[in-house]
Amino acid sequence: MSLVRRAVPEDAEEVLRLRQVMLDSVHAANSTEWQAESLPTMRDRLADPDGGFAAFVVDHPQRLGALAALAAGTVEYRIGRKGNPQGRVGYVFSVATDPDARRRGYARACMETLLDWFREQDVRQVDLNASAEAEPLYASLGFVRKPDPSMRLEL
Repeated sequence: MSLVRRAVPEDAEEVLRLRQVMLDSVHAANSTEWQAESLPTMRDRLADPDGGFAAFVVDHPQRLGALAALAAGTVEYRIGRKGNPQGRVGYVFSVATDPDARRRGYARACMETLLDWFREQDVRQVDLNASAEAEPLYASLGFVRKPDPSMRLEL
C-alpha cells in the first residue's frame, strides 16, 4: 500500500501550509496572509477530481491531521505542436516536505504519483521551476533544464 494519496478538501489548510513551506524555501516569503483568502478556492479545487488540478500528499507519521509532503500540478491546454499534437501540458507548481519529515522519500513518492496522474491525463510534457535544492530530485525523475524565455505581467 502506498503512503501517497490524493488530497481531499479536508486537507486544504495543510496543503496551503506546505505551499508556504515551499515558498519560504525559495523566496523567504514568511507571509501567510494570503492563505485565508485562498482556502475556499483550494477546497473547491480539491473537491473536483476532473478539474485539471491534482495534489498528492503523504500524511505526517507523527502529527495526526498534518501532512508530511505535497506535490501539486495542473493540466493546461496549449495549441498542439510537434511532439505534443494534443497540446496537453502538465505543470508542477508546488512540491514541499515538512522540515521535520525530510529525507524519507516522501516528495519523490508524491512526484512519482503526480507524474502517473499526468500520464493518465495523456499529458506529454511536464514543466516545473526547480530550486537548486530540489533539482537533483527532478533530474533523477528525468527532468532537464531548458532555456527560459518566460515573462510575467501581474494584473
